[in-house]
Amino acid sequence: MKKQAVVFFCSLMVLAAGCQPSSENAETPDGGSDSGGSSEDTVLSLWHIETGEAEQVLQEAAQRFEQEHDGVTVELNQYQNDPYKEQIITSMGGDSPPDIFHSWGGGWLKNFVDSDQVMNITEDINTDNYLQTGLDTVTFNDEIYGVPVGMELTPVWYNTAIFEEYDLEVPATYDDLLGIVETLRSNDIIPFALANQPQWPGAFYMMYLAERIGGPDLFNEAYNRTGRTFDDEAYIEGGQKIQELVDMGAFPDGVNGMNYDNGQSRQLMYSGDAAMEIMNSGAMLNNVRKEMPEFEEKLDYFLFPEVEGGQGSQNHAVGGVSPAFSISSQTEHPDLALELLKELSSQETAQGLADRSGNISAVQGVEYEDGYIERLNNTLNEANYLQTFYDQTLPPEVAQVHLDTTQGLFGDSITPEEAAQEVEQAAQEVLE
Repeated sequence: MKKQAVVFFCSLMVLAAGCQPSSENAETPDGGSDSGGSSEDTVLSLWHIETGEAEQVLQEAAQRFEQEHDGVTVELNQYQNDPYKEQIITSMGGDSPPDIFHSWGGGWLKNFVDSDQVMNITEDINTDNYLQTGLDTVTFNDEIYGVPVGMELTPVWYNTAIFEEYDLEVPATYDDLLGIVETLRSNDIIPFALANQPQWPGAFYMMYLAERIGGPDLFNEAYNRTGRTFDDEAYIEGGQKIQELVDMGAFPDGVNGMNYDNGQSRQLMYSGDAAMEIMNSGAMLNNVRKEMPEFEEKLDYFLFPEVEGGQGSQNHAVGGVSPAFSISSQTEHPDLALELLKELSSQETAQGLADRSGNISAVQGVEYEDGYIERLNNTLNEANYLQTFYDQTLPPEVAQVHLDTTQGLFGDSITPEEAAQEVEQAAQEVLE
């Protein structure tokens, strides 16, 4: 991909894999490093989107770092997901970025890398400390530009009490899933909770359906321009199946106007009005444990079923990395920033995130005390293929078209053929 000007990053503002609530100090952060040259007034800035126990774990990591580095202060600024992306774009463009910043790797990070905004740390870290699947998302042209700390698995979550009441079993095929949808609709239960105003929750359906139909090589061929393209029949059929689900009443009314941040989809799960939701593991578990911990007794998950005749498999998963942390190439304290980066991905920090925030670790050697997280980790490790989130892997212009057109499919404002053609046209303009 050709290098782009920093102003080009405005399109990054729409990309996300989940949303987090913001803290008070996220309004007017200082950005960048302290320009003072003495160790007595050195400030390292860290921008992130973690909340709750995860945020506390990061604060404790910063405190450990400060104790080991006299005269150095770590300034943490926490953001909601989308405001964070807006602020980081502004700070990069204004030459005032934080020393260390949250990333999801993939195309989102690569655009900063292509504009020389990220420090190359290839020679500075021990790659054996990290899962290769996580490290791959921050590696470009065999050079490493960040450290992966957490991983996400995106299964189909379901209410076991509802499944038991209507004698439903975990589906092995897509036709089985359609049968579940019909049974639930006939009993006035919404099959899938979905709040698709931010677009990324609905995109999970396209990623799963396209993979189950076209197989694990479909996306890579289209992305790398080595075979099938984004207007392949598998993408068209995936769009058709989304609209078939819409016609069956598989989603709430007004789904594209519902706000995930406000918990509108989760509330449908908690109340028993909806039976299933496709969502990131960290977002689902952390929200349940914070908002309605008693619901966890009813909560279970399965990977999206196979489409008969398709090339994908039910042991193929959708997931990604969050958080990964990278260092700005503009930092005035690269050595200290690197040491802080290592503390953020240390065994102690990784273990704390796993124990206290439901984090599937991308750091090697973590032992899980939480049986639920251990099971999610095992599912992720046993998956024969991990499809990374399109909106994090693709360049932002293409990712936005993918999000827009998929949302249009849920709103019946675009045909599957048109949606596929628009994504492919954007890919031709950007990827070739």
